[in-house]
Amino acid sequence: MAGDIELREVREEDEPVFFAQQNDPDAARMAAFPIRDREAHAAHWRKVRATPGALVRTVLSGGRIAGNVGSFERSGRRLVGYWIGRDFWGRGVATRALALFLEIERTRPLDAFVAKHNAGSIRVLEKNGFVRIEDGAPPGEDGVEEWLMRREG
Repeated sequence: MAGDIELREVREEDEPVFFAQQNDPDAARMAAFPIRDREAHAAHWRKVRATPGALVRTVLSGGRIAGNVGSFERSGRRLVGYWIGRDFWGRGVATRALALFLEIERTRPLDAFVAKHNAGSIRVLEKNGFVRIEDGAPPGEDGVEEWLMRREG
């Protein structure tokens, strides 16, 4: 259940679990995010952890790594994103993890881009006070349509 959710600092040993979670084709399709090979994924996490101003946390559920949540600056916006492994879907883990993260990340407004077809993630954002403010960028080469959602307070 979502009651046993904790956030902690990301550790180097978390990366193999994050890699396995993002390597799930169904999860990648749902998130509309390309699967990275092992080296590209490891390089991404080295960069994330070294980026000034980035705030990232490992999500634990019952002591197990359920995924990650973080925020970062891009094009003048403070963005939030999260990835929860499929084993933890449908149990409120993402909703609770984001709620806990929002207690740490106090920047407002806080934005999130979400694929229009990702109803689960849209619901997670809505439950945490995000509202759709506009369509995101026009579909790219991958054809993904996004919404921009924002939390003001």
